[in-house]
Amino acid sequence: MATAFATDLARWGPHRAYDAPPAPAARAYCRRLAETHYENFSVASMFVPRRLLRHFHNVYAYCRWSDDLADETTQGTTALQLLAWWRDELRACYDGTPRHPVFVALRETIQQFDIPPEPFLALLSAFEQDQRVKEYTTFEELCDYCRRSADPVGRLVLYLGQCHDETRGRLSDSICTGLQLANFWQDVARDLDLGRVYLPREDRERFHYPDSDLHAKCMTPAFRDLLRFEVARTRSLFEEGLPLVPMMPRDLRIQIELFAQGGLAILRKIEQQNFDVWTARPKLSKLDKARLMARVVARRAGVPL
Repeated sequence: MATAFATDLARWGPHRAYDAPPAPAARAYCRRLAETHYENFSVASMFVPRRLLRHFHNVYAYCRWSDDLADETTQGTTALQLLAWWRDELRACYDGTPRHPVFVALRETIQQFDIPPEPFLALLSAFEQDQRVKEYTTFEELCDYCRRSADPVGRLVLYLGQCHDETRGRLSDSICTGLQLANFWQDVARDLDLGRVYLPREDRERFHYPDSDLHAKCMTPAFRDLLRFEVARTRSLFEEGLPLVPMMPRDLRIQIELFAQGGLAILRKIEQQNFDVWTARPKLSKLDKARLMARVVARRAGVPL
């Protein structure tokens, strides 16, 4: 378990008696968690409206704790027990009796933006599924997982922007599922080392990429064709979702477009490596990120590129 999270879990976990911290201390805890744990947050926060920044911190802190309870513990039964405790803490938050600092801060956000519990609960469902399911048979099964592991985050952003409706929600879902899938194709090797396979079996069989090659991390023409296929349909999800950008409040448009364009940039990196994600993990350099931000900001400002 990561040292920082182990310390926090010992201080604020289920086996420790403590009083709920005051709201300013809880907000400061969430801000510190966001700024020190999310490597891109310092960049992303440049484009989050100041009026919403602390609420983004609070939502991020919830997601960070949920993820760490699932992945930074011993996993399996222990992780499921901790996630069940976390769900109880979420219920207490909605009942008006938050105790954990994340929920003390998050309750203010929930009340101000009238956020229902479903997005938060869906995320927990996905983290619990991670403990039980290590491989997906069909693309539809994988998308169902993304509907709970990724799409709720976009829905939460819509609530913070006070513009949640089903039209925007469906567009947001396309972007968020695309982001999750792009991360899967980027991290095929890393996930395999963790015992997880997100390339659907039906697709591996369609392109004749056997389990033996998968577990040996073999770069073959079949694997290249398989990943080319996955990248192409993931790109189509981003293209379906991009009409969301002009439908967002003006001060959130850069943020939303950056999310989508960042995912598309990862797909381009995979293509530039000729789909060989076994030899090296495709990732954006600092220069890539700077160029991406410059293009998006210029486009939003109406500056010719």
